[in-house]
Amino acid sequence: MKKAGITIAAATLDQLDTLMMLEEKSFEIDRLSRRSMRRFISGEQSIFLTALQEDIPVGYLLIIFYRGTRLARLYSLAVDPAWRGQGIAKQLMKAGEVNALNRGAIHFRLEVAQTNTAAIQLYESLGFRKHSLLHHFYEDRSDALRLQKRIRHIEQSTVHIDIPWLGQNTPFTCGPAALMMAMAGLDQTYKPDLKEELRLWRETTTIYMTSGHGGCHPLGLALAAKRRGYSTEAWINKRGPLFVEGVRSEKKKTIMQIVHTDFENQSRKQGIKIHRKAIDQNGLREACDDGSIPIVLISTYRLDRKKAPHWVVVSGYDEHCFYVHDPDFDEEEETPRDLQYIPIAAEDFDSMSAFGSTRLRCAIILSAN
Repeated sequence: MKKAGITIAAATLDQLDTLMMLEEKSFEIDRLSRRSMRRFISGEQSIFLTALQEDIPVGYLLIIFYRGTRLARLYSLAVDPAWRGQGIAKQLMKAGEVNALNRGAIHFRLEVAQTNTAAIQLYESLGFRKHSLLHHFYEDRSDALRLQKRIRHIEQSTVHIDIPWLGQNTPFTCGPAALMMAMAGLDQTYKPDLKEELRLWRETTTIYMTSGHGGCHPLGLALAAKRRGYSTEAWINKRGPLFVEGVRSEKKKTIMQIVHTDFENQSRKQGIKIHRKAIDQNGLREACDDGSIPIVLISTYRLDRKKAPHWVVVSGYDEHCFYVHDPDFDEEEETPRDLQYIPIAAEDFDSMSAFGSTRLRCAIILSAN
């Protein structure tokens, strides 16, 4: 792709020194490190394009993808100050969009300093629209606008529920973090904290899991929400103890059976409705439309290839996607805001929301009383 002597091509590692000099000339804060740039150039979850003038990089564009989703995020865009004003940024953006589309992305998202009017005008001219305002986003604590564009040109508004994002503080408290997000979304007076997260885990844990600490039982989550004044119902397509695949110890299996039976008995006493089947996607959409918030169990295989059970919050949907708040935060790879309203194509979500060889499907629907 060429324009005014500029060629757009994939970045290579032998351009690393030049790209680092370009980075230093372009940004005073929030710079990519050499290590990060090397990783992104070589990574499978990124697109790194350069704008070349006689084989010398005078600009670059970096897009990253989140495994298991259809979201492409513009992570960084830079043009050498001596080459600005010649349409190189627009050329890079158009090439990036084509590449993201070819990778199966549905949405293209970016953040831009709220004061950077020239860049905002460029992005709006390319079809990006305001998604949200992000306070204290940059290293200097300045604000950013998040802009988003649906690059598959589906003309239907996304349905969103206003849900705050919370990250899990341990590897085993995704369930409590998801539950706290849902409860805070339904009641602004609810104040979650680390003590509450750990308390919820103690209330909801299965005791054991395939490895490590036990995760959270769906009925344990439903009961915990009920105790805090919320209306809950559970959808579980499997009878008997959950998550026992891979647990070899018969003693551990017996304990998990006792915990499961106790959760079922408590749920019946508390009047929690248990649907002995999987909730379908229409049911999830109806729950969102009613102002309820679904918490859904997924398998992380499409995210990290580890096949672990993981709880997420369904924070909205549109014609082709479900959106989720994911509490699992990797500070080396993402910011907390990356994990809000993550678009997952409906057909991908259907596969992700079945766990293990038994295809276990669980969901908790929370409503305000």
